[in-house]
Amino acid sequence: MKKSILAVAVVLGSTTLFAQNLESKNGEAYLPAAGDWAIGVDATPFLNYVGNLIGGNDGNTAPTWNYLTTNQTITGKYFVEDDMAYRASLRLGFGSASSKMMVADRSIDPTAPSTWPANAAEVENVMKAGSMNIGIGVGMEKRRGFGRLQGFYGAELGIMLSSSSEKYEYGNALTASNSAVNVDITGADDFGGNVVGGGDIDGQDNANDYRVTEMKSGLGFGIGVRGFIGAEYFVLPRLAVGGEFGWGLAFMSQGASSTTYETEGFTATGAVEQIETRTMEGGKSSSFGVDTDNMNSVFGPAGTLRMTFHF
Repeated sequence: MKKSILAVAVVLGSTTLFAQNLESKNGEAYLPAAGDWAIGVDATPFLNYVGNLIGGNDGNTAPTWNYLTTNQTITGKYFVEDDMAYRASLRLGFGSASSKMMVADRSIDPTAPSTWPANAAEVENVMKAGSMNIGIGVGMEKRRGFGRLQGFYGAELGIMLSSSSEKYEYGNALTASNSAVNVDITGADDFGGNVVGGGDIDGQDNANDYRVTEMKSGLGFGIGVRGFIGAEYFVLPRLAVGGEFGWGLAFMSQGASSTTYETEGFTATGAVEQIETRTMEGGKSSSFGVDTDNMNSVFGPAGTLRMTFHF
């Protein structure tokens, strides 16, 4: 942090020596004008790089362009007037993942896992996961200042959506027609703990074991509005270093999660009669708050040291 502060001081001091007006020696304007666009990036890697150069640290590496927040929100502005800009933040996150696990084929050898021979035939279990994170913010800012030191203030509205899911496919399917396969679903088919031991998971006192086939998080939703104020200094033409803080309110809700299980239904004589499924829902939640900056994808970045490029 000390190196970053030192780097800022050196940059500000050196640029002030070259020009006290709003144009560079080459006649380039320092401040943005109507019709300009701007994008913001995390300034910390750049300032650390300069600080390491000044301190002579070994192993100093070139900086990378980082998002302004850990939730990877992209920010930008469009100047409709010299002192007024529309601004937006955007996150469009869609993810998927899968994993596979080979397990012994119980249709050939239905014995317990501890007695499976090393050369037993195998089948494949598959887990597929997906996620969604969407954040959109829009707003307007006004600007005023003295020379290259510019202050700004304004308001913005933000919306966020999120969800996640996991699906499990088992090589050893539960089937009522082949009870040999259905000896013990707590074996290697549980994908690392996705089995609920015999008991009462659904209020029906079924003593059989259940294994997970699908999990859903429920839809997360958020909406908020905030006011903000900040300042930046143009160290080079159209290149500013600064930050902002804000205050606002936000409403967040989380839909009910759900987990679907499957198990074996037995007759009085112990034979497998049918395959049963159960879907259990989790609780819902919501919150409302009025506070200084909510650090999530509902809003753009706040309380961060940033570099803004105008073009």
